[in-house]
Order: sequence, then C-alpha cells, then structure tokens
Amino acid sequence: MTRLAIAVLISGRGSNLQTLLDACATPGFPARIALVISNIAGAAGLERAERAGIPIAVVSHKAFTSREAFDAELKRRIDATGAQLVCLAGFMRLLSTGFVTAFHNRMINIHPSLLPAFPGLHTHERVLAAGVRFTGCTVHFVRAETDAGPIIVQAAVPVLAADTPETLGARVLASEHACYPQAVRWIAEGRVVVDGDRVTVRGAIGAAQALVNPPVETT
Repeated sequence: MTRLAIAVLISGRGSNLQTLLDACATPGFPARIALVISNIAGAAGLERAERAGIPIAVVSHKAFTSREAFDAELKRRIDATGAQLVCLAGFMRLLSTGFVTAFHNRMINIHPSLLPAFPGLHTHERVLAAGVRFTGCTVHFVRAETDAGPIIVQAAVPVLAADTPETLGARVLASEHACYPQAVRWIAEGRVVVDGDRVTVRGAIGAAQALVNPPVETT
C-alpha cells in the first residue's frame, strides 16, 4: 500500500500532532508523516516527533525579513520530502496567499469552533461570552482568509453552565483528537471531493439525530 506522505506544521505542544503520530503508527493507516516543521525551536511537539522517529525541522520566522521569504523556505522543506498533504496543527503563523495557493486543496487545518462561527484566537472565552449552547471543532481545507475554507468534518460539543475556558477547551480538544486523524484518513483514501466551498466524503453517513442543549424534558 502506498501511504500518503504528509508534513505537519506546529508551533507548540503538539497535542494534535500526537494524534496523527499515533494514527500513522497504526497498521493499515493510509498516511505517514514525512516531516514535522516548527517555527519555534523549543516546541514540545518536536520532541514528540523525534520520539516517534519522524524527521523534524525548525524554520524560525524571526530569521526572515518577510512572510513570503519565510513561507518560501517552508515550501522548500515540504517539497523536498514529497509530501502531498500539509496539516496545520497549532501552527501560529499567518500564511501568505502564495503559500496557500501553492497547496490549494492540499493543506488542512483544525480549529476549535464550529466554523464559520468564532474564527481566530481566544475561541473558548468568546464562546462562553456569547452564551451559545454548542461549540466544537472543525477540520477544513485552508484558504487565504483566516480559518476559512471548505469544511471536511465537524464535531459538536455542548457548552455547560459551569464551563470555564479550560474545561470547555479540554472537551473540544478531545473531539479534535478524534476528527483530525479521520479527516487525514479520508483524504488519503481518496474519498474527499471538493466542489467550490463544499466537501463531499464518499461513503460517509451523515449524523441522523439532532442535538439539543439543554436537553428537551419529557413528562
């Protein structure tokens, strides 16, 4: 079986990277990680990759005079591995339009909300302030606009009355860990079809039951 080669870009602890490392280590998983790149030399996620025997690289954005020059070096490193898919996993840099275009429909991101709601930073604090009953996570193809692009999979997470940003974030993160490897598997299996702003996953069965929060009371 030819496994899809992926490059993972991180900036921090690598929690979602770990789920991809674990998935790729599973027999029969149709993808492999060819390279992990961080823009931060001390990122904990680099240690995770090294323990798994995955090649790593540090490309510091501070070493470049422009975003375009930084992105050009990222692309050079990725292209050298033959990676066919780029996975952003807590990569905290805005990417240039040229870089995004170069990896059109070949780069995905995971965001801790039900996009298009609550793009950007401080997501859980904003969710709680807005009083919404559901949040969640989204895996999507990357476009030039921040946290935008065709959605591959989402998970809905109830917001509880006693939630803090930390407790809510922990439950959302658990859903991220389930969704990201699934999205990579679908792409590697050739089941994901992008048509404009919409994604179809061949053979996937849609959720049949509505979620209500707080639950409807029956007498």
